[in-house]
Amino acid sequence: MSHSVTITRTTTTTSGTALFVNSGYLKTLPGLLKVAELILGAVAVGIIGYYWSHYNYRYTYNSKPELFFFLISVAFLIGTFCLLTACLLSLSSASIISKTLYEVIFHGLAFILYFAAALTLIIEVNHYKNSYGNNYEPFLAASIIGLVLAGLYLISTFLANRAYRGI
Repeated sequence: MSHSVTITRTTTTTSGTALFVNSGYLKTLPGLLKVAELILGAVAVGIIGYYWSHYNYRYTYNSKPELFFFLISVAFLIGTFCLLTACLLSLSSASIISKTLYEVIFHGLAFILYFAAALTLIIEVNHYKNSYGNNYEPFLAASIIGLVLAGLYLISTFLANRAYRGI
């Protein structure tokens, strides 16, 4: 029982680099969540950064909740940007990162810290409502955006956990 096998080799040489964007990732639920987290995180950082600097010139006695919220917002904005960029620019990253424990830990930690920071800020803003003056509404809006972001990161944690476990 013999048979013949033909092997053909083809060598292709290309020069230059092509930028590939995995736009299909943006059509998935984890991709949409990351985009929403990125946009809302940038809005929260912008609001706190702008109004906190104006607010801080007059009332420097108690700005710990604003600083905590600002630090959490900036840290997870950068982390989410890096994750989204990696998933958009590499097909293998989009499939590999979602199957690791890193995304579960990142999103879980983002949920816990965003929830704590937003809750701390909303309590502070409502407790010292009169001392915030005209800046009450922007700080309240930023803390509400923080609670929405905590919810988005919680959903991302569940999705990342399901992908990690292979469900």
